[in-house]
Amino acid sequence: MKIILTLLALFLTAPGIALAERSQTFGDIEIHFNALSTTELSSDMAKAYKFDRSKNRGMMTVAVLKKDKAGIGQPIKAVITASAANLSAQLTELSLREIQEGKAIYYLGDYRVSAPDTLKFNLDIKPEGMSKTLKVEFQQQFFP
Repeated sequence: MKIILTLLALFLTAPGIALAERSQTFGDIEIHFNALSTTELSSDMAKAYKFDRSKNRGMMTVAVLKKDKAGIGQPIKAVITASAANLSAQLTELSLREIQEGKAIYYLGDYRVSAPDTLKFNLDIKPEGMSKTLKVEFQQQFFP
């Protein structure tokens, strides 16, 4: 649970991360997502999640929540396909791994980035219990 809180605090306070809190809502489903350089991670966090801290590596995080009757988002599992394309249209498929810590469920993946660059991310998300695939697109700039 401590790692989750640290990761959340990092996303909300880390300098240089534009739009640190990103989300998109589809009815009662809320998707939270972010991409950042692994240099933003503490060495303990990078080690815990098995990421190399490097200016040439980025990390993506995705969480899927379903609102309960009280309107509070509860974590649910999902099948997520992710890709990233740079400004030269070079496409990379990302492999996301599911992390469960207590009641929290989230997905992490890493990718190569050559800063300065802007990556456009595409996510196809099929939440558990739904037949529809939800699409999320966003961009992230990376600086040296």
